[in-house]
This record gives sequence, C-alpha cells and structure tokens, in this order.
Amino acid sequence: MNVLATLLVIGGVLHLGTLLAGALVPRVLDFRTQLRDASPLFRQLVWVYALYIFLTILGFGVVSIVFAELLADGTPLARAVCGFIALFWIVRLLIQLFVYDANSYLAGWPLKLGYHGLTVVFSYHAAIYSIAALVPA
Repeated sequence: MNVLATLLVIGGVLHLGTLLAGALVPRVLDFRTQLRDASPLFRQLVWVYALYIFLTILGFGVVSIVFAELLADGTPLARAVCGFIALFWIVRLLIQLFVYDANSYLAGWPLKLGYHGLTVVFSYHAAIYSIAALVPA
C-alpha cells in the first residue's frame, strides 16, 4: 500500500470517528428542547438531513477504507470521487470557521477539545482528498 492509500485509510477511520462525535450532537445541542416548538415537518426535515449526512460520511469512510488503493491510483473516477469528498470537507471546514458560532455550547474542556479536534479532522480530509484528486499517481 502506498503512502497516499495509507493516508486515505486513515481518512476513512477518521470519517467513522466523526460519526461517533456526530452522535453526541443531538444531546449537546438539546434537539429535544430546541425542536419542541417546531412544526412536525421541520422536525422531520432536521432528522432526515441528519440521517443523510450520517450516511454520506459513513459512505466516505467505508469507501476510503475498503477502496483506498483504488482511490489513490489516479484514475479519472478515483480523482472525481476524491474531489467530491475534498469539496464536501472544504465547504464543511469553511462553515466551521466562518459561519458557526459554537462558543455558547463549548462549556468545558471536553467540548472545546472535541470541537477543535473536529476542525483538525476536517482540515485533514480537505487536504488529503484534495491531494488525491489533484495529484495524478
């Protein structure tokens, strides 16, 4: 396994770790209280969107672990898939840095560490998948 494939496997494992962190979001953000007064359709949309994001990240992780060598081989399809994953994480990183204001929810060092740790993970994904997309094998 070459270096890029190894970095993509690490990316796959980090995707799965991101899902573990994401599982805490409804509790940390108190979805139950926040969505109590929302319309049923809005509540359903929030949960459906959350499920779609979960499945997307799960797919990124599984594909990265199982097909790391193929993703690293520089074929047009591999580069397109890596480019899509890179774009997903670049946009998510920009949202993390410039849109979200999570300060009121970062009470205590575990939440601060988790938030900043996720920022590092998003940066890793943006960098590694961009390299896989842009640098031919």
